[in-house]
Amino acid sequence: MVAYMDHKNLANETIDEARASEIADGVHRVLDGIAEAEAKAGRKAGEVRLLAATKTRDVGEIMAAIDAGVRMIGENRPQEVDVKVAGLTARCAERGFALGTAAAGDAGDDAPTPLPFHLIGQLQSNKINKVLPYVTTIESVDNLSLAQKVSRRAEARGITVGVLLEVNESGEESKSGCAPDAAADLAAAVAALPGIRLEGLMTIGAHVHDEATIRRGFAHLRETRDALLASGDAALAGCRELSMGMTHDMAIAIDEGSTVVRVGTAIFGERAFI
Repeated sequence: MVAYMDHKNLANETIDEARASEIADGVHRVLDGIAEAEAKAGRKAGEVRLLAATKTRDVGEIMAAIDAGVRMIGENRPQEVDVKVAGLTARCAERGFALGTAAAGDAGDDAPTPLPFHLIGQLQSNKINKVLPYVTTIESVDNLSLAQKVSRRAEARGITVGVLLEVNESGEESKSGCAPDAAADLAAAVAALPGIRLEGLMTIGAHVHDEATIRRGFAHLRETRDALLASGDAALAGCRELSMGMTHDMAIAIDEGSTVVRVGTAIFGERAFI
């Protein structure tokens, strides 16, 4: 159990009007910022999707964000997925959304709208079974061994799970992710595994003030993605997503081709827990 989970009930579903309004304002500011960055980059409106990073946020807070327009959420820790998923699934269903894998098998005009559920934090192999029944995409696969374990467990469940290959473009030792020069070969190996659908690449921007350094990492990830798509490998044809950009570097990432930005602080405010 993560320490802060002893101090905050993450399954809580109640939220007061002031806090809900604060979150809604945050969502609207971020969506406006995405639209502005798309326009400045000469991209079509709606090309970039917002993923709300919900680490340490309870069910009530997350639902306030969904009510304000968020259509994709991402958790950092499998333990939080485990605690929140029942409440989130039920509350989403009330609003006509099918959270994560709850959307599987639905069809027809009356089917609920899918609301993708991602795991965006590191995944230990002993936690794979905690997330596979619920998440649509794991964004933090960074080595073949982990990918193979996800593959085997997805196959055992008779499902296919989306995966993004995490690349450490900044080279910072504190960050996870494969080396940039290993990404192409690793992506091909991961894409060939059964039970896995390689959807794209993910990175965390360099933790520096120099915009050129941050931009260089994002640009290199885009170039790697483009090379994979141009390879002719049929297994890589779906490798289109670029999950890059957070609260502080979102506009740069969008300018460099991001398709998904992961934003938490600008929506929910500063976290009380790490």
